[in-house]
Amino acid sequence: MVEVTFAQLQGWIMAFLWPFARITAFLAASPLWGHSSVPNQAKVGLAALVAMVIAPVVSLPDVPLVSWAGVGIMVEQVLIGIAMGLVMHVTFAVVMATGEFIGLQMGLAFATFFDPGSGTNLVVLSRYLYMIALLMFLALNGHLIVLEILATSFDTLPLGLGGFNAGGFEMLARYGGTIFISGMMLALPLVGSLLIINLSLGILNRSAPQLTVFNIGFPTSLIVGLAMMMVLMTDIGRFLQGLFANSLAFMRDLLDALAPMT
Repeated sequence: MVEVTFAQLQGWIMAFLWPFARITAFLAASPLWGHSSVPNQAKVGLAALVAMVIAPVVSLPDVPLVSWAGVGIMVEQVLIGIAMGLVMHVTFAVVMATGEFIGLQMGLAFATFFDPGSGTNLVVLSRYLYMIALLMFLALNGHLIVLEILATSFDTLPLGLGGFNAGGFEMLARYGGTIFISGMMLALPLVGSLLIINLSLGILNRSAPQLTVFNIGFPTSLIVGLAMMMVLMTDIGRFLQGLFANSLAFMRDLLDALAPMT
């Protein structure tokens, strides 16, 4: 007859519960698995499966499960998972910001629809570029690399850290500037071309006031914008590949930065 002691049962629960908290927080905060269209049962099931795989190799601290220290460890795991998920959110927000910039210059800022994932109205171009980036991320096996980083994070940030390095959270906050920097870099060729057209139409309006610039300018901006979008699509794969590589490298650096200084 197999006998299980209370200490063994508590060890098994801790080896599953604490990694499960980190993984669940990451899946809930990430844009791929945390989307509202993904059933909650699938999120919890995937988190439980990964936690059971990781549990045998996770080193456990000598802390009782039902204690204030145990609650602190649970909060630590949730914060780590959310921080990793925010990195992925910032990465995909780059292409959404690009769609906002381009749509504003093309005159398509009014072409919006309700996005159930974010609960807000999104520009059509933002949604279009977001789906391309998401499919490209899956094609490059980015989701598998992220799960690998999540699994190896238990070596960089083991259970029972007792605190974080504040510089890691500052590093995460500064990474939010990537949305505007990379988003404008991707949209700059198209935005620059449309800006030249708008300046030309402004000069034309001053030189020939009898012409209705609005009737000429909107179709011109739309046609040139669509033509430039076709050119942009030929090189967007290289840009997204570099963006994903930088974000995954930053995620590893963030885990190292969050480790408390000895």
